[in-house]
Amino acid sequence: MFGTESSLSMFLNTLTPKFYVALTGTSSLISGLILIFEWWYFRKYGTSFIEQVSVSHLRPLLGGVDNSAPNAANAANGDADSNRQSVSECKVWRNPLNLFRGAEYNRYTWVTGREPLTYYDMNLSAQDHQTFFTCDTDHMRPADAIMQKAWRERNPQARISAAHEALELNECATAYILLAEEEATTIVEAEKLFKQALKAGEGCYRRSQQLQHHGAQYEAQHRRDTNVLVYIKRRLAMCARKLGRTREAVKMMRDLMKEFPLLSMFNIHENLLEALLELQAYADVQAVLAKYDDISLPKSATICYTAALLKARAVSDKFSPEAASRRGLSTAEMNAVEAIHRAVEFNPHVPKYLLEMKSLILPPEHILKRGDSEAIAYAFFHLQHWKRVEGALNLLHCTWEGTFRMIPYPLEKGHLFYPYPICTETADRELLPSFHEVSVYPKKELPFFILFTAGLCSFTAMLALLTHQFPELMGVFAKAFLSTLFAPLNFVMEKVESILPSSLWHQLTRI
Repeated sequence: MFGTESSLSMFLNTLTPKFYVALTGTSSLISGLILIFEWWYFRKYGTSFIEQVSVSHLRPLLGGVDNSAPNAANAANGDADSNRQSVSECKVWRNPLNLFRGAEYNRYTWVTGREPLTYYDMNLSAQDHQTFFTCDTDHMRPADAIMQKAWRERNPQARISAAHEALELNECATAYILLAEEEATTIVEAEKLFKQALKAGEGCYRRSQQLQHHGAQYEAQHRRDTNVLVYIKRRLAMCARKLGRTREAVKMMRDLMKEFPLLSMFNIHENLLEALLELQAYADVQAVLAKYDDISLPKSATICYTAALLKARAVSDKFSPEAASRRGLSTAEMNAVEAIHRAVEFNPHVPKYLLEMKSLILPPEHILKRGDSEAIAYAFFHLQHWKRVEGALNLLHCTWEGTFRMIPYPLEKGHLFYPYPICTETADRELLPSFHEVSVYPKKELPFFILFTAGLCSFTAMLALLTHQFPELMGVFAKAFLSTLFAPLNFVMEKVESILPSSLWHQLTRI
């Protein structure tokens, strides 16, 4: 015991002020480097590196339980359904209002020099094209065999060349589709190519329709021809909408939904809602919402925010926050506010774009429901409709933030919808270009570790300065601090020595 104390005393007496300067300076430097790295990692990925490593790797080793994993008790309480819903909401969907690559996305690149589409987004589109526009029987038709390879081609010029090669062999609908999407530099040119594609696609559809029940191969071919025909008609309707022939576009969309009612995966009703809002046919918009805003059907920002717009339209022109605070909200105003809260809970990123608190970019070809990508796609096409309704944006501005008081822990429990999925930020960073600052919800604050590191860095730097200025005084303080730090240890060792036999104690101290 006395040997330990004498060794400690000798060690403390040999320390000089230079040691404390070096110690505090090194500690300050390391803390500063950790702080800089943590800040960079947080800005880039939205999370603390040390926090992520501790949760992902250290916690399982220490026997921690991942609360996000559903267990038997959660499944019994219905949380398993919530987890399944959360997974489905993290699925990436084709943007119903995606732009034309040649006539719109490429023109943006020519003007700004920026690429509006990410490789991940375009790769998803390539997979969609192979799923919808190809089948196992393509090798039987030379033009379709060429197009099967073209859809897998990464180089745009190679795809366009392959489409022209296919057209030299036969009137190929998918070849016209590719040229309309990627080679045409205006919507007028794209519409002409889609009309040629429609003529070829209708012929293939009629022939495969007659043979669809003759075997699995014919069934697959008919399914492919159906997808091609629906795609062409939908894009023609979108061309008409972009060229100002909105009533014609509405008729084409309605006819398409009647002819192919089972193809809900294309979400053509969202195109129809946008076109009807342009015509200010609000009664027709309400009729479409009555069919698709159903509790059993998946929601979208278009559905939720259009419903909110219609209810806001009834009261927004006379709404005043001062008057509402004095007399309270009327029934109609309460309905409008609740609809806004519902829409914001579904996708909390949209209001900042509608209120122009955040700048818009071209929407991606794929979106993540409830994510920033869906918010961009919605606001890009619907901002004008909110501006057209007098007072709607003012009502949104006054009420949308109240949603967050109802759902203080959105990742754990929602109010009207399932908890907000935590996967949206990662997927949106893949879908959206690097020059866009991705919106994150819930808003992430600086982790405690970063703040702690900043405080430690400042404290050690102050100690280094004081030690440099007052070496003798700081040396005395350090010795007193270390002595106090080791005092409990000395107390424990004294207690152990008094309890154990002297012979055993001498053996332990020798060890």
